[in-house]
Amino acid sequence: MDIVSNRLKKLSVSQTLAMSQKSKDLKAQGIDVIDLSVGEPDFNTPNHIKEAAKKAIDENYTFYSPVPGFMDLRVAVARKFKVENGLTYAPEQIVVSNGAKQSLTNAILSLVNPGDEVIVPAPYWVSYVELVKVADGIPVVIKASLANDFKITRAQLKAAITPKTKILILCSPSNPTGSIYSKAELREIAEEVALHPNLFIIADEIYEHINFVGKHESIGQFDFIFDRVITINGVSKGYAMTGWRIGFMAANKEIAQACIKLQGQTTSGASSIAQMAALAALTIPSDFTKTMNEAFKRRCDMVYGIMSGIEGIRVNKPHGAFYIFPDITSFFGCKYRGAEILTAADLTLYLLEVANVALVPGCAFGEPNCIRISYATSDELLKEAMERIERALKALK
Repeated sequence: MDIVSNRLKKLSVSQTLAMSQKSKDLKAQGIDVIDLSVGEPDFNTPNHIKEAAKKAIDENYTFYSPVPGFMDLRVAVARKFKVENGLTYAPEQIVVSNGAKQSLTNAILSLVNPGDEVIVPAPYWVSYVELVKVADGIPVVIKASLANDFKITRAQLKAAITPKTKILILCSPSNPTGSIYSKAELREIAEEVALHPNLFIIADEIYEHINFVGKHESIGQFDFIFDRVITINGVSKGYAMTGWRIGFMAANKEIAQACIKLQGQTTSGASSIAQMAALAALTIPSDFTKTMNEAFKRRCDMVYGIMSGIEGIRVNKPHGAFYIFPDITSFFGCKYRGAEILTAADLTLYLLEVANVALVPGCAFGEPNCIRISYATSDELLKEAMERIERALKALK
């Protein structure tokens, strides 16, 4: 008897979570594994945010919350978009969800009909393509090259658009590459989208505050496509609040209402206590985000310096997020103990076994020639991991 739905059969298991679990399993066996597969800050949530959560408990914020989020949090999110991004939204256009992943899911399910095409630049975050599949949409992958800093061009976008295209998903700063689109590059893309009235953009800006090159640029800033941009963000990365599960989206009122309708039938409102913590994150001034960003930049410089010096590695320098995405194709065909390395997955398994460093193969992100390294861990562990990786790669013949 075939029990599982066809929808689930189309869905792939998250390789980032799978590699993280392998790392945990080896650690449980007493093996000294350095896990560089995880996509979350290694910093603790700031104390003033935790205190706000404790206060919310004491003040009995323990009942169901409104489906789209508490109004004071939606007001704060709208203010954040206005002040930090130059985007003007009413609180009614803000939907608070259980993490940015739910915000993305809501947006995709609210817009995509079976057979609609969704353009996904690769390398991409692992869940984009899978969420499109859940919506019975058709992922249309555009491959961005290392030579162009893993960013697509207007010409590539134009070539990929058809009458069935419904959404372009754009992530800047990028997971997994750390690349950032400039204002000029975003304008080029916006101008092409403007020529297609039925095309929407989902802008995933969850890594906004981890930016090493200056001011973050939102594609929604261009008024000629503003109403067709769904901006996704949250508190997970910028405030070290991954476990609190608070994301939010901003969109035109019709799309926002559709997402509220969907969320009302799935999860209802996000955790009341976590929402009050998020409110503190967005409204109480703190140097935390700046300090964390400086630490990630220092780590980025160190990891890039080491990786770019390893023979056989081709790598661009990340400008944000906390990942580096080297091309490792020169190691394909190498052998170790009689086994041949043919894919990035083979190489990550080799590095896990020999170097005891957990990474994620690029095939999870739509780029089979690369591997993703997260530098969201301490400087000491990163240095040790880089040394282990270098030794292991030099051992390959």
